[in-house]
Amino acid sequence: MKWMGLGGLATIGGASVAAKANASNHYYTGPESDHFDGTLFFNPDGHEPKGFRDLLRWQFGGGKARWPAERESPFAAAKPEPRVDGDRLVVTMVGHATLLVQTAGLNILTDPVWSPRASPVGFAGPKRITPPGVAFDDLPPIDLVLLSHNHYDHLDIATLRRLHQAHDPQIITPLGNDTIVHREIAAMRVAAHDWGETVRFRDVAVDLEPAHHWSARGAGDRRMALWSAFVVSSQGGKIYVVGDTGFHGGRNYRAAAEKHGGFRLAILPIGAYEPRWFMEHQHQNPREAVEGMRLANAAYAAGHHWGVFRLTDEPVDEPRDHLQAALEAQGVGRERFRAMQPGEAWDVPMAP
Repeated sequence: MKWMGLGGLATIGGASVAAKANASNHYYTGPESDHFDGTLFFNPDGHEPKGFRDLLRWQFGGGKARWPAERESPFAAAKPEPRVDGDRLVVTMVGHATLLVQTAGLNILTDPVWSPRASPVGFAGPKRITPPGVAFDDLPPIDLVLLSHNHYDHLDIATLRRLHQAHDPQIITPLGNDTIVHREIAAMRVAAHDWGETVRFRDVAVDLEPAHHWSARGAGDRRMALWSAFVVSSQGGKIYVVGDTGFHGGRNYRAAAEKHGGFRLAILPIGAYEPRWFMEHQHQNPREAVEGMRLANAAYAAGHHWGVFRLTDEPVDEPRDHLQAALEAQGVGRERFRAMQPGEAWDVPMAP
């Protein structure tokens, strides 16, 4: 277990929604929508996360595979290029959900975590078993951070503070997460927006799109901040970035394909999915990730969210192995969908 639409065009620094007094939400006030009831966010026609009784059933029910204390990546730590210009697209795996995306002269990080634990404290919680695939000091200048939601394996204040001090990047994140960041790093540049909004940043457009997930930093703030996927559109094509999601019958993948027409690359989670009775609605498995790639009409896919932090029950390498089996079963070439590992860099081909 993790430690604890509105449409239109928005620009950096602009307000996303009109304010509405609501003392019961710590992070966000605004009007009701098809995924916000005036107090809490929710998945339309979807599922809420399991409750405390189910959590205890899972935690004390057995079935957890043993993970090694350390795991070496087959790739040496990468030293990325300072910039990747034009329509080239290079993706480098740092670890878990943290990837460096370089295209159109921009350096973009997804859900950056360099801390040794995905946890609110330094002495407990899921521990990193593989070092980051890019040393923090070897990062190129970071322009933009896509922050998908507030779980500790995706929103890490210590890392964001280091990025602010060293790079001063712009953050784009769904509603409410700006409050969390600004309470700790008041001067960080954070733009919070709703599903269906488009944000312009230099020569790219970033669309915030639905994902089937949830949010919490502790016991008293469940679903008070929004979660999302992103679509980055540049001269080199479109990139679909999904931090965490349940498959949800493929609903969001179909909608993304219908709206955007398809993608050069989809960055998709493939791990943290067992036991299915507990995780199914929040974390897709590798078979569902392959189906999602196909439904979204993505030419290539990069698999993440596996092999670094032990969050759930499956063996450490099972997501990679099950991904390969799913690709074969669904007739998708292995070269099109990589289960990326720390230090691995991929010069992604243009979509055929």
